Amino acid sequence: MIDPLAACLGGIAGAIAGSFLATLILRWPEGRSVVRARSACDGCGRVLSAIDLVPMLSALAQRGRCRTCGATIDPLHGRVEAGCAIIGALALGFAPGLVGAGWALFGWLLLVLAVLDWRHFWLPDALTLPLAFLGLTVGLWITDPLLTDRLIGAGAGYFSLLAVATGYRLMRGREGLGLGDAKLLGALGAWFGWQALPFILLAASSLGLMAVLASLARGSAVDRQTRVPLGTCLAVAALPGWWVSTMVV
Repeated sequence: MIDPLAACLGGIAGAIAGSFLATLILRWPEGRSVVRARSACDGCGRVLSAIDLVPMLSALAQRGRCRTCGATIDPLHGRVEAGCAIIGALALGFAPGLVGAGWALFGWLLLVLAVLDWRHFWLPDALTLPLAFLGLTVGLWITDPLLTDRLIGAGAGYFSLLAVATGYRLMRGREGLGLGDAKLLGALGAWFGWQALPFILLAASSLGLMAVLASLARGSAVDRQTRVPLGTCLAVAALPGWWVSTMVV
């Protein structure tokens, strides 16, 4: 049963976290400061007040536009805030306490990585490496695999995709797979153990194939230069792949 109070608190915490994480997603790839610079309108530069920064509600009240210049507020803000709120509500609602907080943190990190890879094909070490560390520490209280299985999973996840990336580069003479993908799969191995990796990879590959087929259905050109955000697919497939592995293994 879900705990309504814990779910509410998790949703609020998620919306607040999402407000910061959305700013991080928008500013970080552009080299802009995430912490030092105050929040301001991208259109007119007006420094935003507290009333402008209430997650989701401010944008809805202002109909998605700046109160001063009428510039459109990037919808990514609301989407990430809503996504983090849902993750926090589910995590804390079903597992109140530290376990739920750990799941929420895991989900928020995966959401940021998924969006960054979708928009920029970028999985920064500053997120994938802490995710792996959390899997080997906090994850011990959240998921079942033994520490040895996690260590094997971290190594197997990383080196398997590293081998694929190296082989592709030697055969084709160009990069075909980023090492961020390898580090992310290693981090998932640290959370769920080596047993879950085949199922996560299978689910992620299926998602990537469906994305390509969807592009074809929309009439988009697909060739050898077409890029697929594998990191996004891995992030989306992580929990379903782990859940299936627990049912089969």
